[in-house]
Amino acid sequence: MNSSTHTHCDPRASSSAAGSAARHAQLKSSSRGLRPTLIASSLVALGALAACSTPSDRPSPLANAVSNTSAALRADDDMKTVLDTFASLNPKAIEKISVEEARAQPTFADAVKGTVLAQGRDATPTALVPGVSTRDGTIPSPAGRLPVRVYTPQGQGPFPVIVYFHGGGWVLADREVYDGGARGLAKQANAVVLSVDYRRAPEAKFPAAWDDALASYRWAVNNARAINGDGRLALAGESAGGNLAMATAIAARDAGMVQPKHVLAVYPVAQTGSLNTPSYIENAAAKPLNRPMIEWFLDKLLRTPADKQDTRLDLVNADLRGLPPVTIINARLDPLRSDGAMLEDALKKAGVSVERKDYAGVTHEFFGGAAVLQKAREAQAYAGQRLMQSFGQ
Repeated sequence: MNSSTHTHCDPRASSSAAGSAARHAQLKSSSRGLRPTLIASSLVALGALAACSTPSDRPSPLANAVSNTSAALRADDDMKTVLDTFASLNPKAIEKISVEEARAQPTFADAVKGTVLAQGRDATPTALVPGVSTRDGTIPSPAGRLPVRVYTPQGQGPFPVIVYFHGGGWVLADREVYDGGARGLAKQANAVVLSVDYRRAPEAKFPAAWDDALASYRWAVNNARAINGDGRLALAGESAGGNLAMATAIAARDAGMVQPKHVLAVYPVAQTGSLNTPSYIENAAAKPLNRPMIEWFLDKLLRTPADKQDTRLDLVNADLRGLPPVTIINARLDPLRSDGAMLEDALKKAGVSVERKDYAGVTHEFFGGAAVLQKAREAQAYAGQRLMQSFGQ
């Protein structure tokens, strides 16, 4: 084919039409009247972008334009600021690169920090969440020692203990990347938080992370006093970690272990059998999490496709009877929002006390961004209140 038949363009220049239109949506007070024009302008830009070529490891200009236009129309102003900061870090498309490259990419936490610094503020964790101290260590498990971080609120204690699992699709991230959520819970729930670095895929495929999660909960049951705990326990996690929190509560029940007082699941993965739920379709090109990334995570995680039917992953079809109270937090601009709604329905059918809040105007990962996001501050405060109620505080 003659090269003249190819259409090439600079993704940054070619997205200018969509970007210019999106900027109009920042005028929230008058944006309702502008939205038909914005949508029309964006569609013209998207048509041009569809013909653009782009480096193989970068998000396509089309996907970027869809995501940016959606964010301009639907995201809160402070959320859009963080997303713009994230885009300025020039992340590669996770679904197009190796695991090693993916683990080296900028994170949402980096975008939050960049936003804080741009505001001229101190971005150190202790400045952002005063009154919480931390120490790193390890705990034993059948597979070896697991790195952990212990967050302790001010006061003599002893305190309740929250065993917390980070997100990252069971492939990426660690306790450092998800420090904001864990630290915020320690403050808001007035509890010790034990944040666990479980084994990740593909080095340790399903169900290694679930085995580590149960082992870490068992350790907390037997060793709470070692971290100034008083015997009251809860489970919590974000995204993949929200799944682990729920699955661990089920496993603890089945093993006859001490039950947690509460389970907090923040935008949890509740099933992987269908990536065609309403929110997966609506937010297929969202940032910082999109549908192709979920497919990439599952490719690294699963031993065989049959693992999708394992009820540790397929929570909505698990036996949920007899579980403690559950709180589910969802983000409106998130492929996993429908998973949270499906899990809420399944818990109610099983007779479990459950509350779910769906926060409009924010995306996946928002929960740990309380330093710059109003909805994150509200969600952390709500989570803290729910946990404290179950702790009897």
